[in-house]
Amino acid sequence: MSTRYALYVAPAAHSDLWRFGCAILGYDAETGAETPQLVPPSFAPDAFHALTEDPRRYGFHATMKAPFRLAEDASEDALISELRDFCAARTALRLPRLEVRAVGANDAGDAFVALIEPEPTLELLALERDLVIGFDHFRATLTEAEIARRRPERLSEGERENLMRWGYPGVLDHFRFHLTLTGRAPAADVARLEAELATLHAAHVPDDGLLVDQIGLFVQRPGERFVVRERVLFV
Repeated sequence: MSTRYALYVAPAAHSDLWRFGCAILGYDAETGAETPQLVPPSFAPDAFHALTEDPRRYGFHATMKAPFRLAEDASEDALISELRDFCAARTALRLPRLEVRAVGANDAGDAFVALIEPEPTLELLALERDLVIGFDHFRATLTEAEIARRRPERLSEGERENLMRWGYPGVLDHFRFHLTLTGRAPAADVARLEAELATLHAAHVPDDGLLVDQIGLFVQRPGERFVVRERVLFV
């Protein structure tokens, strides 16, 4: 396994939202340490820990530029330098209060739960587009194994085109801002999980909205989880 990088929107490390997301996942990507997990009341701790296994590997975040290996002519130092220049030309934006929703339901009704915007924000869509396109020269071409892991046969034509061109299906016209809270849950559990996580969110995150004023560069070394390499603030 090679080192991978990702460009994420991550709430400020001192914020209620960051602490909430880390507590739900049971992992703080800022410190690289596991944390006591905040468990919905009707779920057994072991079952909920298993349900959050996949998002725990990535840390609490919203994907802007999905995980990628560096191209042969790219370097971590160059990536950080360009990200600093990029962020120096951006201004902060505040999103409305996020909502806990089940998303990504399949034909069986299985879905994962995430925090999403009530409605798409144009400035955020522009930020994602600029990051996806502007930093693509740092990304190594996908291997056949990496393509296969995305199950291209299950993707729409547009998602397959995105996968082959940009390395990830859910970008640009297929992008939807979300901060993942769980892995895919069985259909029978989805409504209960959504309701209980919404209640926990309301109790632990009293502030209004999310201030997007930085991009987190996350890194995953071989055999490890993603950790925050650097947070780069906007002007």
